[in-house]
Amino acid sequence: MTADALPRLSRRATLLAGTVLVTGCGDEGSDTSTETPPAPPPPAASSAPSSTDASPSPSSPDASSGGPALAKTSDVPVGGGTVFKDAKVVVTQPTAGDFKAFSAVCTHQGCLVNKVADGTIDCPCHGSKFRITDGSVVAGPAPRPLPAEQIHVSSGTITLA
Repeated sequence: MTADALPRLSRRATLLAGTVLVTGCGDEGSDTSTETPPAPPPPAASSAPSSTDASPSPSSPDASSGGPALAKTSDVPVGGGTVFKDAKVVVTQPTAGDFKAFSAVCTHQGCLVNKVADGTIDCPCHGSKFRITDGSVVAGPAPRPLPAEQIHVSSGTITLA
């Protein structure tokens, strides 16, 4: 068949056909996609904060940091951490008095991490795990560490910077 004998498609029809082909060829298990990850699911309502899954406690901004208070230092267990879903932050305390904060958004597909256990921050969507000390990847498929977040610890209170 010659090029002259082929039917002519409008630009819109060509783009639509290409979109359908690309969408239909995805492999949900692969990590080679360049598509933007889906937005994380909306946070679920929580009746009470726990050491591994908590919402920020209502409070006024801390005058020294300018950010909202997340929790008391006693709310974050030594060797563990607490996830603050609404703020999309996880705060860890690898050793007594050493507090770290990271984004709670997994670097794989944007799900929120949901717990801190056995020295890792865990994502429920595909099993990624991150170190509580520096947010680095312990187990994939996450391609990058959790980004660090800025916090201030003062007078027993942890606030976002």
